[in-house]
Amino acid sequence: MAADPLAALLSLRTVSPRRVIGLISGTSADGIDTALVEIQGAGATTRVRLVDFQTRLFDSALRARVLALGEAAAPELLRMHYRLGEEFAQAALGAIDRARRSGLDVHLIGSHGQTARHHPRAWESDGRAATLQLGEPAVIAERTGLPVVADFRPRDIAAGGEGAPLVPLVDWLLFRRAGATRACLNMGGIANVTVVTDRVENVQAFDLGPANMPLDLVVHAWTGGAETFDRDGARAAEGRVDSGLVAELLRHPFLALPPPKSTGREAFGDVFVAPLLARYAGREGDLLASLTRFVAESVAAGIRQWVSEPVAEVLVSGGGARNRTLMAALAAALAPVPVRSLAEVGLDPDAKEAVAFAVLANETLFGRPGNVPGATGAAGPRVLGKLVV
Repeated sequence: MAADPLAALLSLRTVSPRRVIGLISGTSADGIDTALVEIQGAGATTRVRLVDFQTRLFDSALRARVLALGEAAAPELLRMHYRLGEEFAQAALGAIDRARRSGLDVHLIGSHGQTARHHPRAWESDGRAATLQLGEPAVIAERTGLPVVADFRPRDIAAGGEGAPLVPLVDWLLFRRAGATRACLNMGGIANVTVVTDRVENVQAFDLGPANMPLDLVVHAWTGGAETFDRDGARAAEGRVDSGLVAELLRHPFLALPPPKSTGREAFGDVFVAPLLARYAGREGDLLASLTRFVAESVAAGIRQWVSEPVAEVLVSGGGARNRTLMAALAAALAPVPVRSLAEVGLDPDAKEAVAFAVLANETLFGRPGNVPGATGAAGPRVLGKLVV
């Protein structure tokens, strides 16, 4: 950065296109997704092109530490905050190196970090959500020499929101279509949906429940850690669905909560899966098939119950878009509404969340709000993130 880093940062507003790196480590804790995005404009004029997308995988020891963050004591949280900062920095440096070898400069980084804990408002006695993302942004800025926008959730929470979901504004900016209502369904560890129409004021968005999280945990336990997810849904396809279990799981209390709402590993991680693994010991294939059906039916039920307008189509992103068994179950549960992978409209479904945090960093650069109050429950629009230059 220049001698006056804030002046240098503001000067990026005149650069077009700006190349922004988006970083996120999701609830499955496999590694860090890194998207290099060319962005033109801001707000409703935003246009993006995905230049590069990579995932920097965690080694098995680090992944185990990340998965244990929910129960970690303060010393471990402190150590991991800085360790993950280094990991995020290395992921960013990889993207910067690939860009420079192609003759491209990078201007800005947006880092969501790794969620250690996320407590929705319903969990807290004072009715205020709480969240903690790890991955010290000062380390990223120091290693890369670039300005970093990070820690996007707390400002929304300070304004009375859930701090999640944060992708809805990006869904509206990138995927709205005149005269049509689209549901942008992200199937990462958790399933969340954004319903976009012509007007951002009409956006609906909320977490629906689990997606890949319980499926990944079952596969990991079943294979003794040799596999971490159900590739193409092949294992679930070989199992038999236990309709009684599906009906039982559909009575989970989170599914009955009205939006705005958010959830995470604390509800649908080990605490959810461990008792099921004990019940289905030796029948893990049937458990996986049943959980896959449960995910699809809970998503469809949530969309039908809580989305106020008829949906013309559902665009699916996240790892779930590559699970053929899950996609078939979604198509059946949501019929006759068409269900399509985000790839069919030109964006790698695995890259969407990393792209989103590049776009949110760009909105912060222009002093524009990054939240949608109707989705998070915040008192109003807020500029998100903490800036390190």
